[in-house]
Amino acid sequence: MDVSGGRGQPRPGNDESAEHTGPEAPAPGGTGDAPTAPSAPTPADAKDARPEGPTPDAGAPAPGSGTPQDTGAAPDHGAPDHGAPAHGRDRAPEHPEPPADRPARAPAGRPEHPDHPFAHSGSGKGQAPQRPEERRRGGLLMGRPFGVPVYVAPSWFLVAILITWVFGGQIDRVLPELGAASYLVSLFFAVAFYASVLVHELAHTLAALRFKLPVRRIQLQFFGGVSEIEKEAETPGREFVLAFVGPLLSLVLAGLFYLGLLAVDPSSVPGVLLAGLMVSNLIVAAFNLLPGLPLDGGRMLRAVVWAITGKPMTGTVAAAWVGRALAVCVLIGLPLLTQSGALGSDAVDNVGMDTVLDALLAAILAAIIWTGAGNSLRMARLREHLPELRARTLTRRAVPVESDTPLSEALRRANAAGARALVVVDADGVPVSLVREAAIVGVPEHRRPWVPVGTLAQDITDGMRVSAELAGEELLDALRATPATEYLVVEETGEIYGVLSAADVERAFVKAMARPS
Repeated sequence: MDVSGGRGQPRPGNDESAEHTGPEAPAPGGTGDAPTAPSAPTPADAKDARPEGPTPDAGAPAPGSGTPQDTGAAPDHGAPDHGAPAHGRDRAPEHPEPPADRPARAPAGRPEHPDHPFAHSGSGKGQAPQRPEERRRGGLLMGRPFGVPVYVAPSWFLVAILITWVFGGQIDRVLPELGAASYLVSLFFAVAFYASVLVHELAHTLAALRFKLPVRRIQLQFFGGVSEIEKEAETPGREFVLAFVGPLLSLVLAGLFYLGLLAVDPSSVPGVLLAGLMVSNLIVAAFNLLPGLPLDGGRMLRAVVWAITGKPMTGTVAAAWVGRALAVCVLIGLPLLTQSGALGSDAVDNVGMDTVLDALLAAILAAIIWTGAGNSLRMARLREHLPELRARTLTRRAVPVESDTPLSEALRRANAAGARALVVVDADGVPVSLVREAAIVGVPEHRRPWVPVGTLAQDITDGMRVSAELAGEELLDALRATPATEYLVVEETGEIYGVLSAADVERAFVKAMARPS
């Protein structure tokens, strides 16, 4: 549905809105605590199926914008709700709208386009943008420190079993008197190790909250953890601090475990556990300081390049390509180092199970780093296009009608005005509901003269009233806060600007993804 001018008057809209904008929002970050931006609405089909001319009385939208989604409540993930900025969203028009049967002329400088029919320009998937938490669960919820939900992914349990098995065998060699209890001690080590990883992630979270950056969640998963920070740091200095605090805390933990080790017998169970935790935290810190995205060291490198060039995109590209080179080095170098004995083990001349496991581990690590680096590049490109997503550009022209207006008459007025949306207003011209495209499609043409538009409309809630000035992340936040198929777009004064379709926003993202940076 589509664009109206001030006080409910039909106004030129942007019937090709999806072709004129194209922001995309970055998806949640990858391995190594990468920040995340608001996610894009699920793309609809990019095809634009419009009739070629106005068709009075029969100008209903093409099938399928879908019914409004009323399941907008976010699951229990503690994701911050970024309600839409209050740019006139909650204000009704201050003056009555012109009568519905008397559409006023469009504002000066904006010519009418009566050749644009009232027809759905989408694909039939007018589904409202969904919260990322609705599309993917984070795993087992463990708690909400500082208000941020912490999840344990199912893959963690596989790693915990692997750590228990491997470390248990080592403990059995050092403390053979433990017998089968060595695996119980090893399981405790696995849990304690991931607790230290959680502390690492909480360092990122606290820094982000200190910089007023919302954190969606923390997830402990296969090879460590991820802090999903929804917005990017505003300066390279903050980006550097945000990345550095994680490895710094891991180094502090390693130091604390070393001090604890000095106070106990190294050959005792506490000594073995403290030694293992010290070494593992040193490895976590060293690995995360490697200068390639998506690792913390890559984000630090990005911040340095950003500070030197003044361009965050340049920093991202540099750190991402270093990350890809790092992935290749891990894939080739790690098996060679372990086989040569450079990492402390005996050199191996033949290929055995340990060599195969080392190669498999290297392949998994390399794949994680390579994929994370590629995602960082993609997210940077999406961030670059994000400001192009503007409610004013994507909004469709609309005409006001009263609730008892026959559908056929309402469609005739919309076609005559070149509009593609209907807004139901009360006797004073105040908008009260939006006529749903999917509902129009369901009414046979021969019944339209006897169906009042009010029976096909959805009441306008506060969340469905968005400001025409919204753009970029603010617009996405507003749409995610209240999932729906259509939104009433209003000026700062409360005047009707038009109707924004979620399908148009989806197509804008699809087009932006296809454009180079």
